[in-house]
Amino acid sequence: MTSTDSRADHITRFPFPFPRDRYRYSTNVEPAGHRTDTVAGSWGDTRIAIDADYHRELAERERILAEDPSRHQCLSHMVPAAWDAMLTLMRTLADEYPHTMTLERRADGWFWKNDLLGIEHSFVFGDLDTLPAPPLMYICGQIQEDVVLLDQRDGELWGDAGLVTFAADWSFGFDVGMSFLEIHGPVPRVHSEKIITRAHNFLMRLEPGQSYRRTNWTLTVDGKLDTSTETYPQWGKDRRTLADGPLDEVGDRLFLRTEVQHLIRLAHSGVVMFLIRTYLLPLRDVAAVPEWGGRLYRVLEDLPVDMAEYKGISRTREPAMRWLLTHGNVEP
Repeated sequence: MTSTDSRADHITRFPFPFPRDRYRYSTNVEPAGHRTDTVAGSWGDTRIAIDADYHRELAERERILAEDPSRHQCLSHMVPAAWDAMLTLMRTLADEYPHTMTLERRADGWFWKNDLLGIEHSFVFGDLDTLPAPPLMYICGQIQEDVVLLDQRDGELWGDAGLVTFAADWSFGFDVGMSFLEIHGPVPRVHSEKIITRAHNFLMRLEPGQSYRRTNWTLTVDGKLDTSTETYPQWGKDRRTLADGPLDEVGDRLFLRTEVQHLIRLAHSGVVMFLIRTYLLPLRDVAAVPEWGGRLYRVLEDLPVDMAEYKGISRTREPAMRWLLTHGNVEP
């Protein structure tokens, strides 16, 4: 595949997150597993997305985990849920990618095959000695999504397990063990407008096997997947260097970052599995789709200051708008 083909593929499958010219927080959930068409292509026909970045992103995850194993957390009471999540993800992969993924039930356990990675492995459910790594680490080494498991007890949801290597300006290591409402405490407007309460109640009512999805977004400099709080010293300065640097570099250095988040109630453990898949598209490619470039400009122009600050785009919003006007063929 040439670089031109790769660029076109990224644009075609990019989940552009703005259905209108104005963005405000909302629950914005919809049933998962159906295709969403865009002016440039489509996305969303599978719950787990495997694409041309598969091997590169898995290598990046492996590197991050080697440097910081705390990105994987599993409180002791969540071990059965981690196994449930692993098996559910394997079933989903085998169903959505039957030509490259296989899961078979055998008399003495399970057989798993991933042709993309050359994996053939037999294991016994619940027996850690039959896996080369804990269940979340094992399966997250084969998908591009981050995973958070929310335990439901005492009328609340708790982020008690997960593996997150591609966080956008937050820390799973800090949030683990916190309630869903506590995790979203710093988000502006969502409490006064009851958005988080509605989202919490929606998740609490999910039935086993049900799956929904939503999108979230921000702006990321230099296309870094890992912009977690832990690595802020490595990437925090990038916002300043972009804002103070040449305007003509912004189109290649600043990326629209979309998260496709899936919410799935696991049938065996009853835990809510939260999948987060990150997509990055440079502004130059966003502007290659005129409807996208114009809409992004208008969203950024209209975004309230407190929301821009929370999303970490206070420094980069203005350069993005100037670049879109100057180089992106956008009219104010």
